[in-house]
Amino acid sequence: MTRFTIVLLTVLLSTVSAFAKPPNVLFIAVDDLRAEIGCYGAKHVKSPNIDRLASQGTLFNRAYCQQAVCNPSRASMLTGLRPNMLGVYDLPTHFRNKHPHVVTLPQLFKQNGYHAQCIGKIFHNWRQDKYKGDAKSWSVPSVDHYNSHGNDKAQVEGELPPDLSDIPKCEIRDVPDDAYFDGRIAEQAVAALNQLKDQQFFLAVGFWKPHAHFNAPKKYWDMYNREDILPAKNPNPPKDVPEIALHDSREILRDFKKRPGGKPTASDALALKHGYYAAISYMDAQVGKVLNELDRLQLRKNTIVVLWSDHGFHLGEHSLWAKTSNFEWDARVPVIISTPNHKPGQRTDSIIELLDIYPTLADLCGLKTVHAVQGKSLRRILENPESKIKDWAMTQHTRPAYPPAGKDPEAMGYSIRTARYRYTEWRNFKSGKIEARELYDHDIDSAETVNLANDSSQKEVIRQLHAKLDLTVHNNW
Repeated sequence: MTRFTIVLLTVLLSTVSAFAKPPNVLFIAVDDLRAEIGCYGAKHVKSPNIDRLASQGTLFNRAYCQQAVCNPSRASMLTGLRPNMLGVYDLPTHFRNKHPHVVTLPQLFKQNGYHAQCIGKIFHNWRQDKYKGDAKSWSVPSVDHYNSHGNDKAQVEGELPPDLSDIPKCEIRDVPDDAYFDGRIAEQAVAALNQLKDQQFFLAVGFWKPHAHFNAPKKYWDMYNREDILPAKNPNPPKDVPEIALHDSREILRDFKKRPGGKPTASDALALKHGYYAAISYMDAQVGKVLNELDRLQLRKNTIVVLWSDHGFHLGEHSLWAKTSNFEWDARVPVIISTPNHKPGQRTDSIIELLDIYPTLADLCGLKTVHAVQGKSLRRILENPESKIKDWAMTQHTRPAYPPAGKDPEAMGYSIRTARYRYTEWRNFKSGKIEARELYDHDIDSAETVNLANDSSQKEVIRQLHAKLDLTVHNNW
């Protein structure tokens, strides 16, 4: 045997051994987190643990959800199918009512010998399945997966410290982290890692924050000075925006009906932003506890870590609060993927969608998808952040923003985001007739303050973008 042959065999054997054991997956979901954290350039938001994860993996700077509300977004991401294919557009509808035999992402791993476990909010709160949490997807019953955000009230031994806030949707109590859902979820995730350390696992950990109510423990509020928090830079609706693009912000504003004018005052708005940032830092600390335990157990060398948010959030921009629009603040989401086999500290501007995560994890773990997923594997981008897998992403949303359970919406807004533009068509849901259009040029208007759809100089741009949007819509009915 020649020296060259020996060296070649050594290289081949070392490569095989590196992949001999399929990697574990730590799948971290967060709720209502917009792309405003430290690693996304927002140094005023304290998110050191997620920032650390970004330094260890690949940060996707242009990741987009499929619909900016919990159930449709999570159902799409976890099945690899667009909302139109699933027929899920509202909060109550369980995707299995429409597609009973679809194989979810964790279910695929379960079917391939992984221990699949859910701690916290991964799927949405389906009323008819609240105690099971889609049992087909998991090896053991889910925990802390079903509840209401309004029920996340501080639980402590002894006397409950007073609430130092008088602002609706905000609560400030000097309590420990485990007084609220996310602190207890982190504790259970740490325990699960210790139980699973010698198994092949897909562990899904779903944090409930920074979704309102904004009730992080006081120490996280204390990380910010209210005087340093700035109001929204673009508090008014975009110029020439069609009314259908806006909504009533009910998730936040329904608690302000008794306030002057029925909406947050300027001071209230700053308090809400303060609470949102505090909730981010609280959630980030819980993420850190889980990541630290993964490292302590020396599991990182064979574990893929994925962190994603189901959609973005408005904090007064465009006159809006919360989600349910197609604007950039709602559509764009944080996505970070850290693997043992790809270069750490990468950033990419390649456009991706949440539904790409399903085929990516299947690809990285050598699993064959059971049904034809509509996303694309991100492996090529992980290997070369300059590469791209698609030229645009699609986000859509209904009108009304919260349609009646199981009923078709009146209209659907389809929005595609290219490297330069966001183009949106609002279509009658039954007839498909275009009722309104929006066009925003991000090269000159990243805040989406002026709708150019009626500008005659943009006719050719609109024609091209309409063709791309139409292709995506009709390929995914």
